Amino acid sequence: MSDTRRIARHGGSVLLGQFASIAFSVTDTMVAGRYADTALAALSVAAAIYISVFVALIGVLQATLPIWAELNGAKAGEKLGYSVRQSLYLCLFTALPGIAVLLAPGPLLRASDVPAALQGPVQTYLGVLALSLVPALLFRLYGALNQALGRPMLVTWLQIGALVLKVPLTVWFAFGGAGLPAMGLVGCAVATLVVHLAMAGTALTLLRTRELYRPFALWRPLERPDWAHLAAFARLGVPAGLAVAVEVTSFTLMALLIARLGAVASASHQIASSMASVLYMVPLSMGIATSACVSRWIGAGNKAAARAAILSGFKLAVSMAIGFAALLFIANGVIGHLYSKNPEVVRTAAVLLAWVALYHLADATQAMCVFVLRCYRVTLAPLVIYSVLLWGLGLAGGFALAYGGLPGVAPMNTPEAFWIASSVALVLTAIAFVLLLWRTVRRAGD
Repeated sequence: MSDTRRIARHGGSVLLGQFASIAFSVTDTMVAGRYADTALAALSVAAAIYISVFVALIGVLQATLPIWAELNGAKAGEKLGYSVRQSLYLCLFTALPGIAVLLAPGPLLRASDVPAALQGPVQTYLGVLALSLVPALLFRLYGALNQALGRPMLVTWLQIGALVLKVPLTVWFAFGGAGLPAMGLVGCAVATLVVHLAMAGTALTLLRTRELYRPFALWRPLERPDWAHLAAFARLGVPAGLAVAVEVTSFTLMALLIARLGAVASASHQIASSMASVLYMVPLSMGIATSACVSRWIGAGNKAAARAAILSGFKLAVSMAIGFAALLFIANGVIGHLYSKNPEVVRTAAVLLAWVALYHLADATQAMCVFVLRCYRVTLAPLVIYSVLLWGLGLAGGFALAYGGLPGVAPMNTPEAFWIASSVALVLTAIAFVLLLWRTVRRAGD
C-alpha cells in the first residue's frame, strides 16, 4: 500500500472519530443556543477556558505518538508496552494542574471582565467538566497508542458510539423530561462526564481483552516512575503542550475579550469558533496520520520514505482545506441559521464565518507542519513562533483593533476585529512553519 493511500485511510479513520468528538462541542452549542441566548454566551466563555486547558494537556500527551510509532517501526513491542505504562504517570502529572484551573476560574473571569451574570453558569459548567478530565485524558492515551500502531478505527468506533450516547443525553439533561428537571447549560456538562467515563471504561476493557495488544505485555505490574523515560516524554511533550496552549489560547481567549461586547457578539463568535474547530479536525487528522507514518519510517531507518510520506500528507491536507474553505465562504449565512434563531446573531456570525474560511487555510498548513516537526523532535521553535505571532499580532492586535484603534483606523467594537488580526497572524505563522519544516527535513536527510 502506498503512503498516500495509507495516510488517507488512517487520516480518514481519525477524521471520523475527531468529527464525532468535536460534535460534542457542536451539540452543546446547538442545545445551549436553543435553550437561551444567555446559555450560549456562557458556553462561549466556558468552552474557551475548557478547550484551552484540555487541548494543551492533549498536546503534552500527544508526544507519546511519535515515540510509540518509532518503537512500533523498530519492532520493539515490550519496550512500547513499558512506555505505555510509564505514560500513566504523565497523564497524572498533566491532569492535576488542569483540574485546578477548571475548579477555580474565578480570577480569570474577573480579569477578563466577563459579565457577572455569566460567571455563575460558567463556573458550574467547568466544575462538572473537571471531573471528566482524567477519563478523557486516559482515552486520549488509548487513541495515541492505536494511532501509533496504525489501527485508528478501534478508537473511531468508540468515538462514534460516544456521540450516539452524547446527543440524546445532552438534550435530555438540558431540557429535562421523564421526571428529570431541566438543567440548562450544566446538563450539557453532565452528559459529557457520563460519556467520558463510558469511553475510558470501554478502552480499558479492550486493552485487557483484544489480541492486538498482547505482544506489548501492557498488563504487567506498574513499575515505579522511570524519571529518564518521563524526561524524554517531557522534552517533547512540554514544549509541544505549551505551543498548543499558546495556539489555542490565542484562539479561545478571543471569547473572553469579546464577552464585554454583549451576548450577541459572544453568541456569534461561538458559532464562528465552533465551525473553525470543526474544520480544524481535517488537518488535525491528516497531521496525526502523517506523523504516525513518518515516525514509523524514521524508526525503520528509511529517511527517503519519511520525506515521501510528508509530501503525500501535505497534498491531501491542503487540497481538502481549499475545498472546505470555499464551501464555508459560500454558505456562511446558511450555517449561521443552523445555530441560532436570532437574526442579529446570524448576521454577525455570517461576517465572521467569511474570515474563518481564510483562517482555516492557514490553520491547515501550520497544523500539518507542527505534527511533522514533532517527528523530528522540533518543538521549541514552534513555541516561539506561536508566542510572537499568535499572541503578539493575533490576540493583542485584535484587542487593539477592536477597542483601541490603530493609526488611521477607529476602534471597530465588533468581534470581526479579532478574526481579522488572527487570520493575518496565522497566515504568517504558516509561512514561518513551512520554512522551518523544509530546513529541518533537509538537515535530517544530510
